[in-house]
Amino acid sequence: MKRFKHLVIGGIESKVVNLVLISMLVVAAVFVASMVTQNNVLAGLTKGTNEKQLASMTGTTAAMMDAVIVENMDRQTELEAVVSDQLFHDRAVGVQMVGDYAGKLLENPDGVPRAAWQRPDASHDGELFVKVLFQEGLSETAVEDKLGVIANMTDLMLSLCGAYGTDNIWFTLPEGATLMADTVPGNWINEDGSYVPYDACSRYWYLQAVDAGRMIFSDAEYDYRTGRMCVTCALPVYGKDGTLFGVAGADIFLDDMQQTIEKTTENGGFLGVVNQSGHMIIAPSNHGFFRVTNSAEAADLRNSEYEELAALVRDAMQGKTDVRLVHVGEEAYYAIGVPMETVGWTLLAAYSEADAGQPVRQLENDYQAIQQEAVTAYRSRSAAAGTRLWIVLVVLLLVMLFGAVLMSKRIVKPLNTITRRIANLSETNLEFKMEDAFKTGDEVEELARSFANISHRTVEYLETVKRVTAEKERIGTELTLATQIQSAMLPHIVPAFPDRTDFDIIGSMDPAKEVGGDFFDYYLVDPDHLCMVMADVSGKGVPAALFMMACKIILQSMAMLGQSPAEILKKTNEAICPSNEAEMFVTVWIGMLELSTGKLTCANAGHEYPVFKRPGGRFELYKDKHDLVVGAMEGVRYREYEMQLEPGEKLFVYTDGVPEAMNASLELFGTERMMEALNGNPDASPMQVLKNVRKAVDSFVLDAEQFDDLTMLCLEYKGPNAAGKADQPA
Repeated sequence: MKRFKHLVIGGIESKVVNLVLISMLVVAAVFVASMVTQNNVLAGLTKGTNEKQLASMTGTTAAMMDAVIVENMDRQTELEAVVSDQLFHDRAVGVQMVGDYAGKLLENPDGVPRAAWQRPDASHDGELFVKVLFQEGLSETAVEDKLGVIANMTDLMLSLCGAYGTDNIWFTLPEGATLMADTVPGNWINEDGSYVPYDACSRYWYLQAVDAGRMIFSDAEYDYRTGRMCVTCALPVYGKDGTLFGVAGADIFLDDMQQTIEKTTENGGFLGVVNQSGHMIIAPSNHGFFRVTNSAEAADLRNSEYEELAALVRDAMQGKTDVRLVHVGEEAYYAIGVPMETVGWTLLAAYSEADAGQPVRQLENDYQAIQQEAVTAYRSRSAAAGTRLWIVLVVLLLVMLFGAVLMSKRIVKPLNTITRRIANLSETNLEFKMEDAFKTGDEVEELARSFANISHRTVEYLETVKRVTAEKERIGTELTLATQIQSAMLPHIVPAFPDRTDFDIIGSMDPAKEVGGDFFDYYLVDPDHLCMVMADVSGKGVPAALFMMACKIILQSMAMLGQSPAEILKKTNEAICPSNEAEMFVTVWIGMLELSTGKLTCANAGHEYPVFKRPGGRFELYKDKHDLVVGAMEGVRYREYEMQLEPGEKLFVYTDGVPEAMNASLELFGTERMMEALNGNPDASPMQVLKNVRKAVDSFVLDAEQFDDLTMLCLEYKGPNAAGKADQPA
């Protein structure tokens, strides 16, 4: 680097100028070469490129449209099936409740007070009204006593109609009398004021239910009094000795479903519903092979002359199908089938292949027109653009040269000053300070400011290290204390109940961090009832641990008040939701064991499936029904189910940290490996069962980091006579 007057030859200033000059020459050379060859090459490339682009675009578009159609049909059809199936499920629940209540009333009629009942009254049209209908020739006095018994269901019927939005529900005695709630009581009165007879025992739904001996859903028929298309859900009710008490039932009107299916034809697609007999019962009006006829004349689509359609219907009745191309006559359709589990029907969806291909053909025509217009415009404007580009290039080169000389001087001067200040730094003077000469408003200023910050931070570094070290020690001490507190809150005494011989129970929790969000609990609500809880809070660490403690306390408080498992979950959810600003939630499995009988009442709020082992058998997963997690939404109702434990039976519950334990290859431990670990020694004690599972998890995970809490609980029910058996001589 040499100096010549005010110019530093070989320095940054000259290098910047040289770089700009070389760049300008290269840009000029490339521009000239491009202008010469552009027009010659572009004409040939345009034609070939357009042809390839058109072929690629149409092919890609067609493939994308096929994929979109398949994806949309798959998602929409499954959603429609779920929504439709929920309608039938709600009616089934209502009918089941009426049947259960009627069975309890008629099983022991002597202990039931006789309630008043009414005949049809037209003044109640348009509102839910409960009345009694008689078949022709039946005397009221012949069934007056039974009617007084089942009339106790009046409030239940009204409540069910309101809760599930149904228009009617009824219960028919074998003698021919029917207790019915509906909104058209006037329809059951003749013009002369006499009552319309109703022989319910000869109706198709009554005969079909009694013949099947279980709940049934009839074919779609027109309602006896309203003329609306409907499906009837019917349930025969029997006494303990097998005597038929009657049949409970409700109509499911299909008006809304028919309107929804009619709307599906607007976009080239359409839906249809096939019942368990293969008959098309709901479909767009007069739409091809989705034509609805009377049930006596309807064809079984499973045996259709169109084999692809028949195969689709048969497969859809077994489970959800993929989207297939189905040929019906000269037409082809994309079609899919999804089963409706509650009623045993199938929802079919179809989309015309011709309509699916129309956008691609239109795209091809539009693209060719646009390309022709673009070529013409390009040729007319290319010449004028070339002249303008030459002028712009010359002006740009001159401006770049002037700017290079000016900016090089502006950049180098403050850099030289920075270099001198840095050279004067020493061990006793480590601080580089900001000056006005460095405030250039660009990277040079940022460089100087960075040097100033670094030197200032160096002075404070040792003090900062001391403070950070002390803070880490304090946090570590607090986390250790939190771990001890959390561990102390969980059951940790072994054996848990040394004076009880009718059961053995133990649990364990290994948090992924210092504290965890999982917890288990077990305690005696009274001498004959053992409450067991397994829960998993969303998240990890201190927030999850705090939320866990709150949930544990609330759950135990509700249980000690003698609440049922479903009521415990409901009350806990009501306590947590109003103040759950962190929007956390907890999955809970809770069971209440009656020790004298072995009856286990359970409820599941979104938790893992429990595992049971029958005496002399193997551990088996019990897939119970899940309700919504606690803390997610107010007003949730939880369901219960019962299990009868035999002496020697075991229960194993756990959190998702067990099946989701992951090794270094990111493989999950899985439920299957967990079951293998349990059944490796199914007769082991509860403590050994937990050790066997933990050993299997550790052998699978090896040195991989634990990402989630591992929490397990095992109960062995020995029965109320366990102590007596233990004391007998060998």
